[in-house]
Amino acid sequence: MTRPVHRAILAASVLAVPLCAQQFGVAENLAPDVPTPQPIVERMLEAGRVKPGELVYDLGSGDGRVVITAAQKFGARAVGIEIRPDLCRIAAERIKAAGLEERVKIVQGSALRVDLSPADVVTMFLLTTSNERLKPALEKYLKPGTRVVSNQFPIKGWKPVDTVRARAGSMNYSIYVYEIGRTE
Repeated sequence: MTRPVHRAILAASVLAVPLCAQQFGVAENLAPDVPTPQPIVERMLEAGRVKPGELVYDLGSGDGRVVITAAQKFGARAVGIEIRPDLCRIAAERIKAAGLEERVKIVQGSALRVDLSPADVVTMFLLTTSNERLKPALEKYLKPGTRVVSNQFPIKGWKPVDTVRARAGSMNYSIYVYEIGRTE
């Protein structure tokens, strides 16, 4: 995909936000549903240094691909937070089909209202403005050493400990890795 096409897709995604937001409320919906390609999911989890037994929270978890991969390939436990009931059902079906019900769960709700304090790693593919809205909760709930991994969109005012460049198909991605206690 050429860069102009990528921009057109991104613009269309951003324009779709008000339609979704009207369904769920502007205050609660943080991004359009744009699934992360599987190779980028794996790079995000690698960049976040996910270890067996750790707890990964995925904000805006969509069809559950991040939480399922965290459990299957990294040995982690995982919680997906998703506002859309249809995507929660899809994710729950995928989790059950993979036999991961003991280690992975999906919570239907707003990422703005979840207690993230148990997390070792938080992943997200949200808009920069959404990351800004989440920043106070991340700072409030996350303990020092917790890694926050954001696909494509940085968290303004935080300094990443790493920025990973990756490619999936014809698209380039930037994965921003932050560590609580080292964000300045």
